Amino acid sequence: MTTGLAAAGLTLAAPAAAGIAPGAAAATPDPGGITLTGNDVKRIRTRDIRLPAWKVALDYAMDKRGTPYVWGGASESGYDCSGLMLRAYQAAGISLPRTAASQYHAFSRKISWDRLKPGDLVFFSGLGHMGMISRPGYMVHSPHTGDVVKEERLNEWRRNAFVGAVRPDPKGVKRWAHIRELRRAPAPVMPVATL
Repeated sequence: MTTGLAAAGLTLAAPAAAGIAPGAAAATPDPGGITLTGNDVKRIRTRDIRLPAWKVALDYAMDKRGTPYVWGGASESGYDCSGLMLRAYQAAGISLPRTAASQYHAFSRKISWDRLKPGDLVFFSGLGHMGMISRPGYMVHSPHTGDVVKEERLNEWRRNAFVGAVRPDPKGVKRWAHIRELRRAPAPVMPVATL
């Protein structure tokens, strides 16, 4: 149990080891020391977990909401649809080709409409437009001239224009499930924790 805390330079004292009889009130912590709760220990264990690439890419794209559409754009001054995805995955350490059609063809495995997950790149209208799944039933994209990067619901029109999807970070989907499980786990019971 001290393994995760050793890296942080912290040690734990169980009630018996600290000279506290079971059921007895804990002694007042040493003002020069550090007392940790179970939530503190949980935070230490999970704070340095590296996010999967798709989550980093999605956070990047969502952060650009409100940025204007610029044809051929791939910078803070404006993005087109594929330029936004290029930069989002680049921020996550995954290189993509520049255009929507090239990004679609860069991956041999295609994802169907009913198997879409956050981080998947979705393609529409004969590969003329694309976006990224942000949550079930929604995508983030840079739509067209005169508009801005935004999150939008995948409506019936989008369903009919759907060409296919790719998943640039297939391993990250499994890893994210494990990270979420760690974050949802109850905090450990920590009778006494001091430095």
